[in-house]
Amino acid sequence: MTTQENDLDPSQLPATIRAFVAAHIAREVDAAMRLLVAEPLVVDQDETFAGAEQVRGFLRGAGTEFTYTTELVAARRTDAGHWVAVLHLEGDFPGGVADLDYTFDLAGDLIAAVRIR
Repeated sequence: MTTQENDLDPSQLPATIRAFVAAHIAREVDAAMRLLVAEPLVVDQDETFAGAEQVRGFLRGAGTEFTYTTELVAARRTDAGHWVAVLHLEGDFPGGVADLDYTFDLAGDLIAAVRIR
């Protein structure tokens, strides 16, 4: 991974994003939902989940068919309201290893959208 001017230590991500990532990794759906706006948006690869009900379903089911570990390994800020957390996954999913960019759109102290690539 190359270092860019806007690269950060993951501990420098906003507290809301750090808490969401921790809740998502721990599969604590209710804790993650409390960090989102009332009508959040999640885009995972080519699938879109809009609104609290769909996002809650996504958080409950994401990756449950596989066993894997997840580690927050990098972060960057793209502008005042947009942040990226890079999660490293290793497990029994196809390919076995992946680095996923979770791009967060903040609305005040809450997360309005998460885009996963």
